[in-house]
Amino acid sequence: MSKVERNVLETFQYLHHNAEISWEEINTTTYIADVLEKSGCEVTTFEDCTGVIGEFGKFDGSVPVIGIRADMDALWQEVNGTFQANHSCGHDAHMAIALGVLWKLKEHPQLDNKVAIKFIFQPAEEEAAGALKMVEKGVVDNVDYLFGIHLRPEQETKMGHATPVIVHGAAWSYTAEIKGHDAHGARPHLNTNAIEVGTEIVNMLGKIHMNPRVPYSVKMTNFHAGGKSTNIIPGNASFSIDLRAQNNEVMEKLDQKVHAIFRAVREIYQVDIRITDKNGIAAAKTNEEAINIMHSAIEHTLGHAHVDPPLVTPGGDDFHFYTIKKPTLKATMLGLGCNLKPGLHHPDMTFNQDALMHGVHILFQAILQTCAIRI
Repeated sequence: MSKVERNVLETFQYLHHNAEISWEEINTTTYIADVLEKSGCEVTTFEDCTGVIGEFGKFDGSVPVIGIRADMDALWQEVNGTFQANHSCGHDAHMAIALGVLWKLKEHPQLDNKVAIKFIFQPAEEEAAGALKMVEKGVVDNVDYLFGIHLRPEQETKMGHATPVIVHGAAWSYTAEIKGHDAHGARPHLNTNAIEVGTEIVNMLGKIHMNPRVPYSVKMTNFHAGGKSTNIIPGNASFSIDLRAQNNEVMEKLDQKVHAIFRAVREIYQVDIRITDKNGIAAAKTNEEAINIMHSAIEHTLGHAHVDPPLVTPGGDDFHFYTIKKPTLKATMLGLGCNLKPGLHHPDMTFNQDALMHGVHILFQAILQTCAIRI
């Protein structure tokens, strides 16, 4: 086992067992910043948010600036009966791979003056907010190419395979409230049952029909009404809705239909429905030059037969805000096969850790090919 591989595995294990949720990646930021500094990077952190940037190489305009983005946050979910921060989306692996690329670059000191690499360790991907914060901080202002990476479930991408682009869909979510008044269980005529209102919303969501050639879905993902007293008809409730669409145009239309449902239900039941929070991730904007570079890097690393076609998925990632906010940015996200099962966001998610070095080697080759370097 090489020194780089050993460091990558040890880093992954540390990050996996020290997970932190969105905007609370404080110890992760400190840990990554320390590793970057000890590995020869110029390090930037932020006073008002988590996240850390490491610059390696020559930033004088003579070579293109390449960003390597890794997301940092874990999910909050129940694991073996206990709620905890849990890396079940592979962000621990993404961070370890990005650091592995840095360590592999340092194995070739002749590259120091031939590359300009900005390692972007981004917080709060799971809240669809971290990329926008990094854009606000000017992190990609001087970046020409941006490469991301994401582990893929075994149903999508086999171990030993990779895809040069993940074509994510748009993903939006609402948190909302139904505001009314409680009533005695024996007097249902004195209020509007918030559970019935929620049921009407669910039924109407199921009647939304869009162009079937573009994948989409909309569904209620949680609903809370009432308390311990079973003889009270609840007038208040809170709920969440998840919206998915494969492109941004369909998402806009889907959003309009959901708002129309809220207006109709307000009128029918004479209740107030308030949206208390709304966030979303845009669908992917792809770049052929970046995809071709990644295709060639996978082919060089894994072989021609192991390059998969573009992966179209209804899942979302805030990675695409970088290209939406900076349209000149040439970006793509590598999809890495790793025998991941039973699935992303499953509390017991596992994968073949041999794939970590596949990711390191592919991204390293992408850097060389972007800069037209042969070693």
